[in-house]
Amino acid sequence: MKIRKAGISDLKEVHKLINEFARREEMIPRSINELYENVRDFIVLEDKGKIYGTCALHILWEDLAEIRSLAVRKEYQKRGIGKRLVKRCLDEAKSLGIKRVFVLTYQKDFFKKLGFADIDKASLPQKIWGDCVRCPKFPECDEHALITDI
Repeated sequence: MKIRKAGISDLKEVHKLINEFARREEMIPRSINELYENVRDFIVLEDKGKIYGTCALHILWEDLAEIRSLAVRKEYQKRGIGKRLVKRCLDEAKSLGIKRVFVLTYQKDFFKKLGFADIDKASLPQKIWGDCVRCPKFPECDEHALITDI
């Protein structure tokens, strides 16, 4: 199994994987158009051409990025795949000079184990006014905000 940057040919499978979680209200859905527009943000974990997980690092500001759309096939969870994907995104953030990375998630404990700490969503105005206002759950968001310093 290897982690690599996602390509255009991966996006239909990435879209399917993310939206499987979204249908169960475990993740915010992503449109295929949004994935094409942000393909450079995404990485995938694949083996023999099959995608088992995905994650994105989205830059919001000169010192701030977001980890989003972390999804691992249910039958492959609890094998360290999610952790590997997040660590790869954090390594990329570090190489870009990003100082802080946050996440909005329903899986708070998973990210706390990776060194993320709780933060008030109101301290992320770039996220709120850039993305959250377009979300159907806004302003009643039930995701947890966490952040880590790089």
